[in-house]
Amino acid sequence: MRKAKLNRKTKETDIALELDLDGTGACSVNTGVGFLDHMLELFACHGAFDVTLRCVGDTKVDDHHSVEDIAIVLGKAIAQALGDKKGIERYAVSFVPMDESLARVVIDVSGRPYLAYNAPMTGSIGTYDAQLNEEFFRALTFNAGLTVHIDILAGSNKHHMTEAIFKAFARALRAAIRVTGTAIPSSKGVLE
Repeated sequence: MRKAKLNRKTKETDIALELDLDGTGACSVNTGVGFLDHMLELFACHGAFDVTLRCVGDTKVDDHHSVEDIAIVLGKAIAQALGDKKGIERYAVSFVPMDESLARVVIDVSGRPYLAYNAPMTGSIGTYDAQLNEEFFRALTFNAGLTVHIDILAGSNKHHMTEAIFKAFARALRAAIRVTGTAIPSSKGVLE
């Protein structure tokens, strides 16, 4: 069972997360950041991950601490649930359109954290700062030990572009962690 349950409490956030990588897409999230709730629901649905998440954060300051800390916890949960990564596919790519937008996400469950992010956005989506997308994926990839390339190939609407990114990330992650064998998929014999 590839599951994780984590809690993280700081002076800025108090987060509780339960994750099942082999779920059905069941999702119950309340982050205090409405747009992020929507994106995490898409992540769960398109990845077929079960996610239960609660966050109480200092959103009176802004959404940054909640968004980044949630990504830290989610990344750690992914790493914990994957364990030694035995038998996984390891590599995957996903292209997802959302109206005029097109996102590509390429993942290597390598154990070596790296984010190449080519989806710059400024301004806001409702009250959500679009620049937080990069912060979210940087914190997630580094804490999960993933190499991730995120590219917006087309798009003009920030909501659509962000939605395409989250869906593409979920679908690529689902494909990369699919169990297809019994060995660790590395010539070194370890993914770390």
